[in-house]
Amino acid sequence: MDLPVMPPVKPMLAKSVAKIPPGMHYEAKWDGFRALVFRDGAELELGSRTGKPLTRYFPELVAALVERVPERCVLDGEIVIARDGRLDFDALTERIHPADSRVRTLAERTPASFVAFDLLALGDASLLDVPLSERRARLEVALSGVSAPVHLAPATTDRAVAERWFEAYEGAGLDGVVAKPLTLPYLRDERAMFKIKHERTADVVVAGYRFHKSGPVVGSLLLGLYDDRGTLQHVGVSAAFTMKRRAELVEELEPLRLEDASEHPWAAWAQESAHASARLPGAPSRWSAKKDLSWVPVRPERVAEVAYDHMENGTRFRHTARFRRWRPDRTAPGCTYGQLEEPVSYDLAEILGPRG
Repeated sequence: MDLPVMPPVKPMLAKSVAKIPPGMHYEAKWDGFRALVFRDGAELELGSRTGKPLTRYFPELVAALVERVPERCVLDGEIVIARDGRLDFDALTERIHPADSRVRTLAERTPASFVAFDLLALGDASLLDVPLSERRARLEVALSGVSAPVHLAPATTDRAVAERWFEAYEGAGLDGVVAKPLTLPYLRDERAMFKIKHERTADVVVAGYRFHKSGPVVGSLLLGLYDDRGTLQHVGVSAAFTMKRRAELVEELEPLRLEDASEHPWAAWAQESAHASARLPGAPSRWSAKKDLSWVPVRPERVAEVAYDHMENGTRFRHTARFRRWRPDRTAPGCTYGQLEEPVSYDLAEILGPRG
């Protein structure tokens, strides 16, 4: 392979802002694996956000890209899997498997798509220093008439359209909107773009915590919600605190700390078999089969309000939830899945078109 931009390349990134800024280029924020495509004739590589290769995990996508993208190019985009009209991140994570036989099976069962949104090189020319507006124009020409499973990401310079996308596209599993200055060169590994993500709040039960790697202060709070059977399910963590706040949280939770977790809803954490479902907060200690030293159980009585952006399979927070405040006016039994807002369904085919 001999391209003007060679792998590995860490892609340009985005920083979070609260509102869609005016006067920019707008795209949907895809919920998949960020990937760069490097094609030189018959050779094609897929690089991850960290620069590690993804090629072996998506053989069906490699074959489709060789057929559909320019003979010599470097593309930036997202690998996604769609099922039942919306993105399925869980199906995507299953594709990262060490066994080649499993990879091949999943390639047939849950085939992936690639959504291209930037062009870093074409032919013998590097486009890294070219403004985004020109890169986009050349990308549209390069992928003119492209067919599924390769797609050109929809884009607009109309802020009102971007605002409609922000509201509507979530129902298809998308994360929000990305805004990019039109004069922006491609700045590798820099947060030069802007992302506007959906944020909601939920009241959750704090059922335990992990210590911080630096010492006996809170590293993360372990969060739970009650399902319709009255079972407290582990739904995620909240972890972004100052060191001062981490120490305060230990003191605040000390009256609820349990030395004996046998009455805790997650008492099964001591059983290795209980962790196969990945729904419990810790892992059994290798030093003792009966005790898990990785987290501290507390009586599940304190309620916290947290902000979250996306649910995974409707059962847990996709990303780390953000602690907002304690809710002394709420009781733990009221912290159920029923409070979570469901986005209005939106068929992904309306965004990308039917799979061909």
